[in-house]
Amino acid sequence: MNALEYFNARLEATISPMDYLKLASNEPDKYFLIDVRNGPDHVKTLTIKDAHIIPQQELQDRLDEIPKDKEIIVYCWDVWCNTAAKVASFLLERGYQVKELTGGIAAWKEMTFPITDLTQNDHISDSCGC
Repeated sequence: MNALEYFNARLEATISPMDYLKLASNEPDKYFLIDVRNGPDHVKTLTIKDAHIIPQQELQDRLDEIPKDKEIIVYCWDVWCNTAAKVASFLLERGYQVKELTGGIAAWKEMTFPITDLTQNDHISDSCGC
């Protein structure tokens, strides 16, 4: 693979936070954003506004929640995390159209784009569920 092929493949497989925000605001029904981060709820209190929370470890059991007629955008923690790439590969193998949001939630927060604080909602329980 030469440099041009690499960069074209990278652009085909990823979307920047700026591009996603612009495209989703113009065509909100075209995209389905998924927060695929694993880990306990208390470390995932912030999420991208309007993201669907489907952790990688629950993905196989929750495929019915993911529409096949939309472009799926997945994200995880940051540039060092490969969870979103693993999920993207898994979904692509099943016929979904998928891109990874570059930089994950860390880049999104750094750019001060809209987030949701789950501690302000009823999404996080005080109980561990044990």
